Amino acid sequence: MGWTVRTAVAGDIEPLLRLMAAFYAEAGFPLDREWAASSFTMLLSRPEWGSLWLAEASGQPVGHAALTVRYTMEHGGLSGYIDDLFVEPSWRRQGVARALLKALFQACRERNCRSVLVETGSANAAALGLYGQFGLHPHRDGRLLLVGTLPGART
Repeated sequence: MGWTVRTAVAGDIEPLLRLMAAFYAEAGFPLDREWAASSFTMLLSRPEWGSLWLAEASGQPVGHAALTVRYTMEHGGLSGYIDDLFVEPSWRRQGVARALLKALFQACRERNCRSVLVETGSANAAALGLYGQFGLHPHRDGRLLLVGTLPGART
């Protein structure tokens, strides 16, 4: 195996930032490190909002997952949202992402979540296959995810 997965703690902000920067770079997006550090700090300080996990090999970060939770009327209870899932390219297809998702799904069960959601690209066959193994599939009812920044919200 050669790697482990553990719950992230406040002292993991720098490794999480490095992983998130690689994740964003892979997608062609710049990372605002100050915003990301603040977001990680906030999530780690408010466990009721979610959790973070870190995958490590020989003490070095190789992947991370972020769970956020919310109440949904559709499911009449909490819903887990896979906010981030990233594994360094050299560690892919070795079970790291699956282990991160197992930890995340276990946390969802412990929180009594009734559903789990994730966003991914429609052409990302590897992600669709992995998420499908956890029972996550695209909506087939014509729904679209619409996103917008709240007017007047600080970004």
